Amino acid sequence: MSFEFDAYVTDVHFTRHGAAFALGDGTVRFADGASVQAHDGAILAAALHPSGDGLITGGDDGRLVFSKPSGAVELARHQGRWIDAVATSRESGLIAYGAGRDLHVLDPSDPAFSRIFSHDKSVAAVAFDPKGRRIAVATYGGAALWYARIPGQKPLFLKWAGSHIGLAFSPDGKFLMSAMQENQLHGWRLGDAKDLRMGGYPAKVKSMAFLARGSALATSGSNGAVVWPFSGANGPLGKQAAEVGYDDTSLVTRIAATPDRTVIFGGTDDGKVWALDAARSDKTMIKAEKGAAITALSLSPDGETIAYGDEDGLAAVAKVP
Repeated sequence: MSFEFDAYVTDVHFTRHGAAFALGDGTVRFADGASVQAHDGAILAAALHPSGDGLITGGDDGRLVFSKPSGAVELARHQGRWIDAVATSRESGLIAYGAGRDLHVLDPSDPAFSRIFSHDKSVAAVAFDPKGRRIAVATYGGAALWYARIPGQKPLFLKWAGSHIGLAFSPDGKFLMSAMQENQLHGWRLGDAKDLRMGGYPAKVKSMAFLARGSALATSGSNGAVVWPFSGANGPLGKQAAEVGYDDTSLVTRIAATPDRTVIFGGTDDGKVWALDAARSDKTMIKAEKGAAITALSLSPDGETIAYGDEDGLAAVAKVP
């Protein structure tokens, strides 16, 4: 099933209604044909609603919106600010987003609940820990860790010089990984704030995903998927990464992976999409034709369907080979 949206595909997620695409024209398009005008301007960030019923999106119109096939509901508005960092937690039911230097936390089940946590620099990315109780915020100079429901607290700040733009917790909650504005990945072992310096990338790391029950992390930013070992108490500390699915004609821009198995999916800067088993390194092309850079990639919860989109608005939903 393919689509031509004529707008940049910001993100894609699998909802209860199937794949939902967040687009640069402010619409959320569902694979069943429903289209919802969520924003007056571009969608900058998207996450699956904690209920799985639709998408939470942030836009350059300063609005946070919940969209499902029946329509859109505005959850928050911040005039003059962009909302380009959004995260949700199915486990805690919370929604978090950045507006300027502030992190906002909402509970859809309790309209009266609201938390605001402020930073010295702008919020660039947000991520919940596996239990949804703690939130990491990427900002200039490191990452701040907040307890989602506790007011009046001081965060634990994990320092590392530079601009941090993407975050991911390991499935066991023991490591926090940060993609940086520079061509490198950084991380912290949360038990003792030990730094994990992980460089050598030819391009920025724009996407990462844990696989094999958290024993490995796959990232974009190179000619193949860069896979870091995370087994043991030290994770990747002192270990080397492997690169799988190498292709010297393209760079991987987006990554998805099976949480419990070793299958990795990659989207490239020349429009290709592939799958491979990291244990065997056998690559299967899902989209072999070249085109615009892949900007969104998502795997269904059952691991049987992949959805992707590119910067020109070409998108598709396909069965995993």
